[in-house]
Amino acid sequence: MEIGNLIRMANRIGQFFDAMPDRHEALEGVANHIHKFWEPRMRNELLGFLAASPNGDAGDEQLHPLVLDAVTQNRQRLTPAPRVG
Repeated sequence: MEIGNLIRMANRIGQFFDAMPDRHEALEGVANHIHKFWEPRMRNELLGFLAASPNGDAGDEQLHPLVLDAVTQNRQRLTPAPRVG
């Protein structure tokens, strides 16, 4: 999947949770949503992008600050388990 598309999808999640008054709850909401509903390959691609671009800037697209913080703070939880077999 193209990183610009993943960023747009993640930003929509971030915009939804950004309306929450409790920042910690918003960060958890973003991380939980990505963990539960994104395929492992999508999470791997987003995490790989952030490893190469820690500021979340892809040129034409940039991660919403809430998403950037949520994914950065929850990197280990969002990293898919290695496939066995």
